[in-house]
Formats: sequence, structure tokens, C-alpha cells
Amino acid sequence: MVLTNLTGFTNRYYNNDNGRKSSAWLFQTIKSIAPNVQLSLFSHRFPQSSIIARIDGSHQNDQIVVVSAHQDSINANNPQSGRAPGADDDGSGTVTILEALRVFSSSKLVPKRAIEFHWYAGEEGGLLGSADVVQAYANRSVVADLHFDMTGFPSNPPAVGIVTDYTDKDTSELVRQIVKAYTDLPTVDFKCGYACSDHASWSADGVRAALPFENQYVDGNSNIHSPQDTISTVDFGHLLKYVNIALGFIVELADIQ
Repeated sequence: MVLTNLTGFTNRYYNNDNGRKSSAWLFQTIKSIAPNVQLSLFSHRFPQSSIIARIDGSHQNDQIVVVSAHQDSINANNPQSGRAPGADDDGSGTVTILEALRVFSSSKLVPKRAIEFHWYAGEEGGLLGSADVVQAYANRSVVADLHFDMTGFPSNPPAVGIVTDYTDKDTSELVRQIVKAYTDLPTVDFKCGYACSDHASWSADGVRAALPFENQYVDGNSNIHSPQDTISTVDFGHLLKYVNIALGFIVELADIQ
């Protein structure tokens, strides 16, 4: 299981060797799961690399739909060597978009627009990886970014949290409609109150961005950034609904033939 192996690293801190090794392992894992897609490493000034998987579009290949997550983890008390399984934050988002990639790449669906799946390095260091990628994409036409930061820890009652700050209003409304069509969950709006994940890097650059969160509370999972963020806390049934959201977003925005 991908998430079991991903959480087996002591941590996935972007600025140490664990971050580098976990990124290299994830790259090879994505390559084995989706061998027919274009896969590349995006290097940064720190050891961990971001990862980009691309499926070309048939008619509007210069227009890109981005689906993203961050791959790094952190122990807030001891970033360099402390245990940080990062199962929910953001192992859950990492495997959510990986499963969406697997399903879409193995289907017969043909997108008119290009689709890219991004696994960002260095989110926990201050959105570092996504900031570099967004800067590199400054002259490219990115239609929108749908970002998944934590998808496996529902609250009671379960709901999809729709983050309304540092996001695009119309794209968030589209996500609400997708949630209604592709899942049995309600949506609840809330604000992070700060640039709480990599969607904010795109939003700051004027690109439409949305963040469907695992529940309706920004601090709903108290295990994150600690040794307690383990795979035993992840609700895979809940996570699977976010795979559906990702696929619905791709179908709607990539203009499937």
C-alpha cells in the first residue's frame, strides 16, 4: 500500500535526506502505477523535489488543468529528525491524486486540455515548492488548480469543507456542484484565515484555485505535525470520495471528448 510505505519514512521533511529519499521513492511509485504518463522531477534549492505527471491534451494542449497535493511532512517540535508519518497531512492528499491519476490514465477518456498532477515539496516550509513551480509556469496558461491538503479525517457529521479565502469564488462553486454530483456529502464553507496550503501560491499569481478540505474545521485533526499522524487515523472510505471529486473536476475542466 502506497500510504503505508510513504509513512514508513521517519519524516518527509523537505530540507533533509528523508525528504529527498521519500520524493525519489514517490517518483518511482508514480512511474510504476501510471507508466504511460509523462513524469518529471522539479528541482528546488533544497533536497526534496516536486513531482509533475502530465497527460497531453488533444486540441488545447497549451491549456493546463492542475490537480495537486503536497508530499512533505513535518514534526513541529523537531523538524529535522522528529517522527512525522504525515499520514493525513498530506499523505492522504498525495494518494488521493495518485489514485485519480491511476484511474484516469487507465481509462479511454481523452482530454482536450492538458492535465497535470503536482506533488509539491516544501509546503510545510512555507509553500516553497508550489511557489517555485508557479513561478516557472508564469508564461503558461493554467486554467485552474484543485488542491488536496488532507482528505482522510472526517468530522461528525462528515462534510467537505470548502475553503473560501485565498481561493476563487467561481471555482469553489464548481467544486460544490461536483461534490453534490459525485459524492453523498454536504459542503460547508469555512476560512483558513491564512494561506494554509499550496492553492494559495496559484491564487497569488491570479490563477483560479480551490481547496476541498477533509472536514469543516481548519484544525479538525489534532494529530497533524506530530508522531500521532499515522495511517490508523485515516478513513479510506472518506478519502475515496475526494478521488471522485478530483476525477469530476478533471472531467469538467479538461473538456473530455
